[in-house]
Amino acid sequence: MKKMIALLLALIMVFSLVACSGSADTAKDTTTTDSTTDSTTTDTTGSDTTAEPASTEGSVINVCLASEPDTIDPALNSAVDGATMLAHLFSGLAKWSQDADGNLQIVADAATELPEGVENEDGTVTYTYTLRDGLVWSDGQPVTAGDFAFAWQRAASPELAADYGYMFEVVDGYADIWATDDAGNFLNPDAQLNVVALDEKTLQVTTANYVAYWNELLAFPTYFPVREDVVSNDAWATDPSTYVCNGPYTMESWEHNSVITLVKNPNFYDADEITMETINFYLSDDANNMLSNFKNGDWELIDDVPTNEIASLKAEYPDEFVVAGQIGTYYVCWNINEDILPASSTLTGAEAEQAKAEIRNAIGLLFDRNYIVEEIGQAGQIPASSFVAMGMTNPDGTQFYETAGHSDDYVGYYDVSADAYESNFESAVETLKKYYTYDESTGMFTDFPTLTYLYNTSDAHKAVGEALQQMWQEELGVTVQLQNQEWNAFLETRKKGEYQIARNGWIADYNDPCSFLDMWYTGGGNNDAQYSNPEYDAMIDAAKATSDPAERMSYFHQAEDIIIGQDWALGPIYFYTQKYMMADDISGAFYTPLGYFIFGYCTKG
Repeated sequence: MKKMIALLLALIMVFSLVACSGSADTAKDTTTTDSTTDSTTTDTTGSDTTAEPASTEGSVINVCLASEPDTIDPALNSAVDGATMLAHLFSGLAKWSQDADGNLQIVADAATELPEGVENEDGTVTYTYTLRDGLVWSDGQPVTAGDFAFAWQRAASPELAADYGYMFEVVDGYADIWATDDAGNFLNPDAQLNVVALDEKTLQVTTANYVAYWNELLAFPTYFPVREDVVSNDAWATDPSTYVCNGPYTMESWEHNSVITLVKNPNFYDADEITMETINFYLSDDANNMLSNFKNGDWELIDDVPTNEIASLKAEYPDEFVVAGQIGTYYVCWNINEDILPASSTLTGAEAEQAKAEIRNAIGLLFDRNYIVEEIGQAGQIPASSFVAMGMTNPDGTQFYETAGHSDDYVGYYDVSADAYESNFESAVETLKKYYTYDESTGMFTDFPTLTYLYNTSDAHKAVGEALQQMWQEELGVTVQLQNQEWNAFLETRKKGEYQIARNGWIADYNDPCSFLDMWYTGGGNNDAQYSNPEYDAMIDAAKATSDPAERMSYFHQAEDIIIGQDWALGPIYFYTQKYMMADDISGAFYTPLGYFIFGYCTKG
């Protein structure tokens, strides 16, 4: 774990060298992986009106990370902004923390300590956790080991079908829960995770094998506890009157599409150390509105700004405008079930699938990644030549992305150097000529079907979509329609696969390539590409079945070779950084490169 944290810190240092510039919008779908941006208003359409904070007593911090969340249920949330709220509302066995020197670390939270696991004869590993004395829920009832066991069983269950349910596949018993026959019927309806409450304060869990990132999983929201009687009410996570949690804050109010107010939880075990009495999470995705509210002092942290303002903000707000390291990738997600062949095509079966893969690769070659990074991002983003993000490492300490791909001439699956765009373009055209009619006199394809590009409300996402639209239409004659949806609708549309091409982003849930690759497993809750390849699944299975670090990474590299280097289901654009603005009188708030802002221990003035 210490090595992992050191790597995260190294990444932060790398990005901090970019000066105090901005970062890419954090939208983890995930996870990801996806979050949008927002402000302090009662309106998400760009109004300048500012909502009145629900509480003005004591220390108050006003922040804006995203628009209206669909839920704040630890098991069902799948967005970075929601994860930030959950990190303030719940106390898991472990949490992200910051030491006196500002170094990030994973420490015990509800547990008294984070013990080493005991390896069993069959290769499984057993951990035994003891809960702190005096832990209570926000309604005063005691927190028990049984609450953790129930929450984990619930999150991993087919009945809940949580997007992040697969996060428990490292736990012994998960495979039995999800085993099905050829007709898709579950074979073991009574199967459960190997998680047992030995008594009120003792939780025992057995993993299927050694998991290098186990402590990081314990700090992830899906592993937070919930109480059975509370969640039996389906609406519990959207109504403050029924919201019960065990973290440093409770939910005081939720003015929908305006503001969620959290207040300090006096029952929290570490309440004496919590410095912020109130956190107002304002709900918006209008970057102009966010910036306006920051400039007039109504909001003290925003995680997005208008793209056309970045250059001036770097000069005007050198201390408040921050760029932070982030382990994440901004990419285009194909719905691989969509037919993009011309109407005249006679290809079927495997030949048609191979053709569509080649076409997706060709389109990926046409991304002018350097233009997008330099002219739209403007925040130190790195053109991405692979999907697994910068910051992930091989066992020998080398960057995972630097050892990805097939070519000896460049890193990854695309040559993303600025001077390679022309040759990439020529290669793409030659590939597309195999399947579409090309007019040599105009340099345009005449029978390419219309493409639809889906994105969620954000000036930055729109700008990327417009850039891709222009590249494809002006250079190739390919008609591209842009489709914009609000955050919640966008997530639902993408999840259902009701799109052709969609913008996407993924921020690591833990510091391991598995966080980027296992979501594309057949039937995965975050598999928005509707991707399925048995060969790919086998690589992921093999990686998870071994504890040998070099062997694990070899399987992960082979998996990425399949999904990008063979099937081309994903089109990476850039590796994220995170831009945000924070008032210069705030100290002690911190940001993790996995996407969370933590405010509970900060001070103002």
